[in-house]
Amino acid sequence: MKFSQALLGANPLDWPRIAAAAEEAGFDSVAVSDHVVYPARLESRYPYTPDGVPLFSPDEDWPDPWVAVGAMSAVTTRLRFLTNVYVLPLRNPFVVAKAVGTAAYLSRGRVGLGIGAGWMAEEFELMGQPFARRGKRMDEMVEVVRTLWNGGMVEHHGEFYDFDPVEMRPAPPAPVPIYVGGHSEIAMRRAATLGDGWLGMYYSVEELEQHCRTVEQAREDAGTADRPFEIIASPMVTPTAENCERLEAAGVTTILTSAWMAQGVLGPDSTEQAIELIATFGERFIA
Repeated sequence: MKFSQALLGANPLDWPRIAAAAEEAGFDSVAVSDHVVYPARLESRYPYTPDGVPLFSPDEDWPDPWVAVGAMSAVTTRLRFLTNVYVLPLRNPFVVAKAVGTAAYLSRGRVGLGIGAGWMAEEFELMGQPFARRGKRMDEMVEVVRTLWNGGMVEHHGEFYDFDPVEMRPAPPAPVPIYVGGHSEIAMRRAATLGDGWLGMYYSVEELEQHCRTVEQAREDAGTADRPFEIIASPMVTPTAENCERLEAAGVTTILTSAWMAQGVLGPDSTEQAIELIATFGERFIA
């Protein structure tokens, strides 16, 4: 079982030191969340709470994930970085391929791209991207960015994107894994057909076991069950050895967690507290 430390709740100025501490404590990766803006008037419903109200507030810091990854990769050697999740159809695929590919190149391949279709219609409008058919567009974007990451002259001719041979450099040293987030059947089918893994949030062990079965069935149906595949998820339980064994048996490969929230702290008051909580988590659970 691997562990990923979510950085939400910590001061972004502390992230490089926290990342170094997470690497020392035995975490496999850290996860960065994504939003460009938060509108003063929000009518879109958040899909992960019963009342549709987001778990975060407008005064939460949301640094650009790839700038943050660049800073953290410079002070670590083994730690991986993933997005949880990056709203892919909110962007231009060339800009995404350039930013992610550069981060993967400079970190020597320590980047994973967790993607989602997005839920905040207001953000799409501000970014000049259509909210309608964003899922279909995201499917093609995955193909486009992977094509651009191949290196050399490449071209693409699809429904949403069409371009003659171009070359984007530097290319990532290895294929960047793409993890698809979301617990809808569509999201799980997308993970099974297009992704290198599925990324899920805030589930009981029983719910997560069922989601794992659904994902595995989708892989069987898609004929992709023989491909390497990761399941990165946030179970709402303490990661004891017993719980980890149960989750691993279900197919979970990485527990996405928060060292401070797992120990009853919503957000660390200082870098020192964050580092202490990460070290304690590593000793109690990862070791």
